[in-house]
Amino acid sequence: MKTRKLGNAGPDISEIGLGCMSLPDDARQAERIVDAAMDAGINYFDTADLYGKGRNEELLGKALRGRRADMILATKVGNRWTEGKDGWEWDPSPGHIRKSVHDSLKRLGTDYIDVYQLHGGTADDDLEAVIGVFEDLKREGLIRQYGISSIRPNVFLPFLKNSSAVSNMMQYSLLDRRPEEWLGDIRSTGASVVARGPIAKGLLTAEAEKRAEAMDGYLSYSSIELRKLINEFGRRPGPLYSAALAFVLENRTVASAITGASSEEQLKETLSAYEHMPDSETIRAYAALTAEEHYEKHRD
Repeated sequence: MKTRKLGNAGPDISEIGLGCMSLPDDARQAERIVDAAMDAGINYFDTADLYGKGRNEELLGKALRGRRADMILATKVGNRWTEGKDGWEWDPSPGHIRKSVHDSLKRLGTDYIDVYQLHGGTADDDLEAVIGVFEDLKREGLIRQYGISSIRPNVFLPFLKNSSAVSNMMQYSLLDRRPEEWLGDIRSTGASVVARGPIAKGLLTAEAEKRAEAMDGYLSYSSIELRKLINEFGRRPGPLYSAALAFVLENRTVASAITGASSEEQLKETLSAYEHMPDSETIRAYAALTAEEHYEKHRD
């Protein structure tokens, strides 16, 4: 497993990271998946206080005991659960962030977080205040680095340009190439992209046809267009899953591709796909089939 530096100042993280939201709600099963990932060289583990109302952080915390020093631990903040209410509310206030970091540290069973991320954001947020509290948490040693998880250019660009953030987590895949417009700008701020959704809900795996049949299209692709595209993918050399991971990692602004695993078998499929990634020429052949689109909203 190769590694890449996260931003200019962050740690070296594995090219494949484990998205922990998919971990089974069973501590022993979750621990086996995390152990297998670490044994394979994966060192970047991403969770959020939102997932399972903190339960996901607890599962990851139990799984990392004894191996914390070998793990780059990333979690997120900004979504607040209110007792007695359905769903969650957006709260990027410094007070909420400061309370939440201590709650996350307790659930994770650690005294520091490697990468603390703002979990979203809007153009109306006081980003200066958010950055200020993140910087305070760095000085206090509660977090090592920080970043953001956002697809909105009018949020992540000012956040990155006015801070020492090392990362932006954003959806990026062969079927969602909207981030490409902004990769150069992100890199110029000294940050990296952590790519979520690199296999597009399984549409870029061996289960592509079955997944496409069960879905009414994907993003701008209609159901018919999607099935036609997957058929065209099948005419290209090598496993689709491998091409999907290679496409995301082809751009050096991307530090890691985050994939989930609800079983050891799924993790093995990901690792096998990573080990058989194709060359640049093959990647371009796959990319030539897909649409180069742009984010139409959240630009100003």
